[in-house]
Amino acid sequence: MNKQSFDILIVGVGGQGVLLASEIMSEVAMNAGLDVKKSEVHGMSQRGGVVSSHVRIAPVVYSPTIQEGQADILMSFEQAEGLRAINWLKADGTAIISQTQLVPAIVTSSKQYKYPYDAVDQMKKKTRNVIPVDADKIAAELGNPRLVNTVLMGVASGLMPFSEELWTQTIQSKVKPKLVDINIKAFRRGREIKLAAAGV
Repeated sequence: MNKQSFDILIVGVGGQGVLLASEIMSEVAMNAGLDVKKSEVHGMSQRGGVVSSHVRIAPVVYSPTIQEGQADILMSFEQAEGLRAINWLKADGTAIISQTQLVPAIVTSSKQYKYPYDAVDQMKKKTRNVIPVDADKIAAELGNPRLVNTVLMGVASGLMPFSEELWTQTIQSKVKPKLVDINIKAFRRGREIKLAAAGV
């Protein structure tokens, strides 16, 4: 894969590791010799509010923000947030969506709002490249529910030209030492999903 330019939009809610994922992806690209700029919206990150990060990778990057309809990759750690952000994706872009369902309190306490339990199906009607991932199940199997972000990074890595070694070295440098092994396992599980989706 020779492509060197990627616009990646990462979305989720507070506490899911959106910002850590954007840091790792940015550092991987920088260590590969590319220019990177990122822009983050923290929202109410400590209260389960919406969090998003734009990561732009290219030989030279001039702006830190992605224009709507121009993202090559959409990574969503929560399915409703993925549906909300789907219009940011290019027509031939890829949406990597955790099937995580975090229903906001306002939905359960009000009849005015409805949660899109069919979010993945709705996304498939809007774009042909949707990879739904049961990241919660994988994280639970590995013994840590906070691994959803690393699983999805593993899937995304299969769309990019950077070596697995570069990814795992960067993960090792960014997470607490006691969590390195489990994060690398989660990353590799995600990478296997992408290879399977590609029929490799």
